[in-house]
Amino acid sequence: MHSPSGLELAGLACLVAAVPAVAYLGQSGRRHTGAARRAHLLLAAGGAIATAAALAGLASALLGGHHHDPGHIRTLATAVAIGMGCGILVLLAGTVALPGATRGPAAAVRHVLDGLVIAAAIWFVGWVLISRPTRILGDLTPYPCVAVLLPAVLAVLALGLTAVMTLHAHRPRRNTVRVSAGVSLVAVAATALCGGICRERDAFALASVFVLTAGLILVAYAVRAADRPVEVTGDVLERGGAYAVVPMVAMIAALGYHLVRGGEMDALGYFGAAVVGLALVARQYLALDDVRRYTVQLRQREAHFRELAHTDPLTGLANRRGLQRALRDSPENAALIGIDMDGFKIVNDMRGHDVGDAVLVEVGVRLRRNLLAGDVAARLGGDEFAVLMHGDAEEAVLAAHRLLAVLGEPYEVDGGPIFLSASVGVADTGELLHDADLALRYAKQRGKNRVERYQAGYDELLRRRGTLQGELRHAIDRDQLRLVFQPVVALPSMRPVGAEALLRWTHPDLGPVRPDEFIPVAEESGLINRIGAWVLEQACKQLADWLAKGHDVWVSVNLSPKELHNSDYAGQVADVLAEYGVPPQRLVLEVTEHAVATDMEELVGRLAELRETGVRIALDDFGAGYSSLTQLRTLPVDILKIDHALVAEPESRTGTAAPLVDVVVRLGHRLGLEVLAEGIGSPAQREVVEEAGCRLGQGSLFGWGVPAEHFETRLRTLRPSGPRPLPAPRSTPPSDAPARSQVVRLGPGMRQVRALLPSDPDFADQNVGSVDSGREMGQG
Repeated sequence: MHSPSGLELAGLACLVAAVPAVAYLGQSGRRHTGAARRAHLLLAAGGAIATAAALAGLASALLGGHHHDPGHIRTLATAVAIGMGCGILVLLAGTVALPGATRGPAAAVRHVLDGLVIAAAIWFVGWVLISRPTRILGDLTPYPCVAVLLPAVLAVLALGLTAVMTLHAHRPRRNTVRVSAGVSLVAVAATALCGGICRERDAFALASVFVLTAGLILVAYAVRAADRPVEVTGDVLERGGAYAVVPMVAMIAALGYHLVRGGEMDALGYFGAAVVGLALVARQYLALDDVRRYTVQLRQREAHFRELAHTDPLTGLANRRGLQRALRDSPENAALIGIDMDGFKIVNDMRGHDVGDAVLVEVGVRLRRNLLAGDVAARLGGDEFAVLMHGDAEEAVLAAHRLLAVLGEPYEVDGGPIFLSASVGVADTGELLHDADLALRYAKQRGKNRVERYQAGYDELLRRRGTLQGELRHAIDRDQLRLVFQPVVALPSMRPVGAEALLRWTHPDLGPVRPDEFIPVAEESGLINRIGAWVLEQACKQLADWLAKGHDVWVSVNLSPKELHNSDYAGQVADVLAEYGVPPQRLVLEVTEHAVATDMEELVGRLAELRETGVRIALDDFGAGYSSLTQLRTLPVDILKIDHALVAEPESRTGTAAPLVDVVVRLGHRLGLEVLAEGIGSPAQREVVEEAGCRLGQGSLFGWGVPAEHFETRLRTLRPSGPRPLPAPRSTPPSDAPARSQVVRLGPGMRQVRALLPSDPDFADQNVGSVDSGREMGQG
C-alpha cells in the first residue's frame, strides 16, 4: 500500500475542512424560510455531494496504490467526474434559486441559456487553444481522459452563469455573484481533480482540493446575506445585447486564428459551435415569446385601464367620460335622462359617507335593473346620474317617470331606512348632456321630485337663477326682504288667533320674486341659515309688539331642514325669544313632512331640543309625504297641518267629500295633537273641515298674507271694548313645595296633564294663561 506523504495528508485535511462549510449551508437552510430555505438546502446538498465525491476520489487515488493501472485510473476519474458533476448541477440549481437571482422560473431558464451561450463560447475558445496545432497546454492536454469533459463543461457553464448573474441579478448583486463564483471554483476544482487523477498528476489533484474548499467557503460566506431584500431592476436586455455579441466575436476570432494556424474543425469544435447556435436559437425563441406575451399583457392592461377610465369605481356604471363616449356613438333617436338625488348631502352629513356610498351603490343597481338593451347608465359625479336610451321624447319621459318612482323607494341601509326623492331632466335633441343638465336644474328649482323635459327657455331661466343667487346675498343688507302674515282662524267663528310669517322679496330691478323661486336658491347657495335667522328675529320682534299692545295671538315660522340640522339652532331660538321677551308658547316652528322623512333619528333629537325651550312644533304638509303612525308617535310635535291636497280632495265613491281630512283629524286628536287645515279656499271646504272636528283653519278664504299693520288692524277690530282685566297677583310658593299637576285643554273634548314645578308661574293658581289654553289656540 502506498504511504501518503505529508503534502497528500495536508490535501486530505484541507478537503475535510470543507465539511464545516457544507454544514453551515445546511444549518442556514433550516433557519430560513421560503425561497431562501430552498436555495440554501440545494447549495448544502450540492456541496455535500461534491465534497464526498472529491474526498472518496482523492483518498482512493492517493491511498489505493493503483497508480499504474490505466483502466482503474480512468474508471476512478469517471466516477469522480460523475459524482462531482451531480454536486455541481445541484449547486447551480441552488444558485439560480437564490432570492434576487431571477424574477421567476422563466427568467431562470433565460439566465441558464444566456450562461450556456457564454459557456459555449468559452468552450470553443478553449478548444482552439488546446487543440492542434496550438496546444498551449502541451503534454498536459487531457485528450486521453474523456472523464474530464463533464466537469469541464460544467465549469464553463458555471463561469457563464456567473457572468450572467453579474449582469442580470437584482441589486445588491454582490452576494449572488459570490455564490455563483464559489460554485464556479468548485467546478474548476472538479475539472482539475479529474484531470490530475486521469493524468496521474498529484499536484493537480492536491491543488484542486484547495480550490474546492475555497469555493465552498466562499459560498457559505455569501449565503449569509444572499436572502436579504433586493431591489428589482430592469433586465440588462433592455439596455443592449452586448452580452451575446461578445461571445460570438470571441468564437469567430478564435476560429479564424485556429484556421490560420492550420488547424481543422473536429467533433469538439462542432459541438461547441452547435451548442452556441442552439442556445442562441432557444434564447431568441424565448425572447420572442416574452415579447408576444408582454404585448398581449400590454393590450389587456390597456383595455383594462381604458375601461377603468370610463367606469365609475363605486357603482360600476359608466362615468362622465364613458357617457361622452357613448354619446359620440349614439344614434340619432337617442335621449338622455339626467338624475340628481334630492337631499343626499344631508345623508352624508348625518349618517356618514359609508352609508352615503351604500345608497349610491343601490341607486346604480336600480338603474341597471331598469335598463333596456343598448341603454347606458352613468354616474357623473357625487349624487348625479344619467341614462342614455334609444327612443323618442315620449318614451324618454315615460322612462324618466318610471325611474323617478323606482329611485323614490326607501333605501334599506344600516341604521334604518332612508327616504330620498330625485329630480329628473330629459333631453332628446341638441346637446344632450348640456340640455339634460339644464332640465335637471330646472326640475330642482321647481321643487324637486319631478321630471322636466328640456325647453329652449331654460337657458334664460337659469341665467335668472344665477342673477337671483347673486342679488339674494345682499337682499337683507339692502332692506329688500319683508314679512307678511297669513291669518290662522278659529272655526267656526273665523276669528284670527294666530298668523304664519311668510317671506317676501321685492327687488328694485327684478320686481317681486316668488318664494318658490328664491327659497330653493337660498337652500342651494347656503344662504338659508342667514335668511332664516332674519325671519325668526323679525317674526319675534313683531309678535312682541302685538303682545305688548294686548293682542291675543301667536306666530308660526317655517323652518328649513338645513336650519334644523344646525346643532345650535335651539340655542339661537332661545336667545331671540329672550331678547324680545316673547313667551315661548307663542312661537310655533313648522317643519315639513319631507324633512321628517330625510333623517328621522337626527330630527327627533333636534325637535326635542327645540321643545325644551318651550316653543311648539307643527308638522307641515301632513299627508303629502312619507309620515307614518310610528313617526307620529315618535316625533315631538304639537300641531298637525293637513296638506291642502287633502282638503281639496274630490268626493270619494261613498259621496263624502275629502274623507281623509276626517281620518287625519281623528288621528291627531287621538294622539293628543292639535290639527290645523291649510289651503281652505271655499265655503264648501270649510264646512268639510268643520264637520271633521277641526277647529283651526288657514287659507285664501280667510285671507292671504298681508303686511303686519294690516293684520294688526284686523286684530284691533276683533278686540273686546274696555280695558283688559289685570291678572290677580300670585303668591310665591316655597321652593321646596311638591310639584303639582295642571290640566291643559288642547281641543274639543281633549285634555293633557303636565307637571308644574314651584318655579312655574302657574304653580300658585291653576289658571292656564298661555297658548296652552283653548282660547289662545282658537278653541274658545
